[in-house]
Amino acid sequence: MAPELSIVIPVYNEEDVLPLLAARLRPVADGLGATYEVITVDDGSDDLSPAVLQRLMRDWPQLRIVRLRANAGHQAAISAGLASARGDYVVTLDADLQDPPEVIPEMLAQARAQRVDVVYGVRSDRSSDSAFKRLSAKAFYRVIRVLSGTHAQVDAGDYRLMSRATVNAINSLPEHHRVLRFVVPALGFPSTSVTYRRDERAAGSSKYPLSKMIRLSLDSVTGFSTAPLRAATWLGLLGGLAALGLLAYALVAASLGHTLPGWTSTVVAVAGVGAVQLLCVGILGEYVGRMYAHLQARPTYFVAYDSLTGPVTAADEPAPSASPRA
Repeated sequence: MAPELSIVIPVYNEEDVLPLLAARLRPVADGLGATYEVITVDDGSDDLSPAVLQRLMRDWPQLRIVRLRANAGHQAAISAGLASARGDYVVTLDADLQDPPEVIPEMLAQARAQRVDVVYGVRSDRSSDSAFKRLSAKAFYRVIRVLSGTHAQVDAGDYRLMSRATVNAINSLPEHHRVLRFVVPALGFPSTSVTYRRDERAAGSSKYPLSKMIRLSLDSVTGFSTAPLRAATWLGLLGGLAALGLLAYALVAASLGHTLPGWTSTVVAVAGVGAVQLLCVGILGEYVGRMYAHLQARPTYFVAYDSLTGPVTAADEPAPSASPRA
């Protein structure tokens, strides 16, 4: 029988924080008055996280382990959890306890009372984050909202509750490199939000260094907006107009008998046009790369083991054309 609630938690090298997570999450889940399952998606951890999860599962029958064959990334791990979840409602939660599991009952109550499909967890207090991270996050969300027209919640990460209809819609998407914090709002399902204070990481180190944040930003922009392509077109037009202006200036200067400056102006003009061209090629390359990945239809993740069903064989893997992406 399917549970009423599934809690999906991506896990990558979180051996230190997992016991703390279980100590806080289990009393909350047990007190919901609803059947539930907790799906931990082991994203190819190379520390003792798998062993810790197995030990926790022996004393926690609602705990379920889905193990990926290799590290696929945070968004892919969440997608794997959504594909495995059976609940009428599904909550996605990171393992680091920066997003408090104590908010889950409020999320579930809001979803039922307001009959909405999505309840976002919005960080009302991010004092535990650095000033750079707070400012860059606000700027990032605002830029995405302007470029894509997607009304994504500012200061809402991947902590949310979704209805079964929402999860089914996400699982049916063939999109590559999903960024779920923008995919979910783009669906346009009825939603509300609850606020909470974001805490410091309970243990371990962050799995989102600057390089991964930049990659996530690129996936977000190229996945939800064609504005960069339009910008490339306008830059090309402006570069062409600038070249025509330089040509007109050179012709007028020549007709008046003025001596043109040395080749400095030529070098500046060529460098400027070349920079615009390279920028446009780079933007186009991002979109072409996404098309190439889509045509390859390679699954973003492969499940090696599910504690509910046992080891997963090749025949059990999803077809590439229908595979979830992150």
